[in-house]
Amino acid sequence: MPSTSEKTQVSHVSVLGLGMMGSALAAALLRAGHSVTVWNRTSAKTGPLVAQGALPASTVADAVAAAPLVIVCLTTNDDVREALAPADLTGTVLVNLTNGTPAQARDLAAYAHKQGARYIDGGIMAVPQMIATPAAYVLYSGDEQAYEAHEPVLAAFGGTKWVGTDPGRAALHDLALLTSMYGMLIGVTQALALVRSAGVTASEFAGPLHAWVSAMLEGVVPGIAEAVDSGRHLTDVSSLAVNQAAFPNLTATYREQGVSTQLFEPFQKLLDRSIAEGHSADGLSRLVELLDDEG
Repeated sequence: MPSTSEKTQVSHVSVLGLGMMGSALAAALLRAGHSVTVWNRTSAKTGPLVAQGALPASTVADAVAAAPLVIVCLTTNDDVREALAPADLTGTVLVNLTNGTPAQARDLAAYAHKQGARYIDGGIMAVPQMIATPAAYVLYSGDEQAYEAHEPVLAAFGGTKWVGTDPGRAALHDLALLTSMYGMLIGVTQALALVRSAGVTASEFAGPLHAWVSAMLEGVVPGIAEAVDSGRHLTDVSSLAVNQAAFPNLTATYREQGVSTQLFEPFQKLLDRSIAEGHSADGLSRLVELLDDEG
């Protein structure tokens, strides 16, 4: 594999893909003082970044040839494979920040390796407007030597968090964090639908809802994590038996208020299963192991 020893001071970077996120990444690199070449399938999207000092590339091959460090942020990983096909990747450090699965990341790492490139996969934990702010960070995995060499450049996007040499690890962490976000949004969506059914406005309920969710996350997550890692699920806080008995009150109220129960019915089934398998005295942490069994 090519050495990155002479590339530790990279200041020229190419960015492939100028959607909202790709454009934010390229702009952050420009503000950090790097020379940036940009490419997009629709060339008109290069205009605003060229006005900021970026260099346009007419083809992916030209963009890849222009810099030793190539940042890719396209819609899907299939798009990544298609876009890179005509390019010579020899000696390139490829940082793929396209959202995808762990298996896709591993496949792309193998592809990059065969093409003579080093591969780093990344998961962006931010929306475009957050890029280059203290609230943004990116998860990285794959070629650790390449990551260490180019981390100062990648820091232009926000915090950098290395999660391992398995190329799929960043995607796994990314999707796990997104899972928690969507789970939270499912609860928020259901809660707002419920109060609106009784004439309470979403804005009126937003304050108490935010305070409750924040307090529960802060107080519950560390304890569940400790129980999962230790395998000690017995609890004196809220047992699965108590939750199973109380949960029907939620779905019954949804029906009474004319609100769909479809988001919450699967959780009732999991609670019922936990009791049927003899875990009535355990806490909610036991459900993590039941989900493992589902695989």
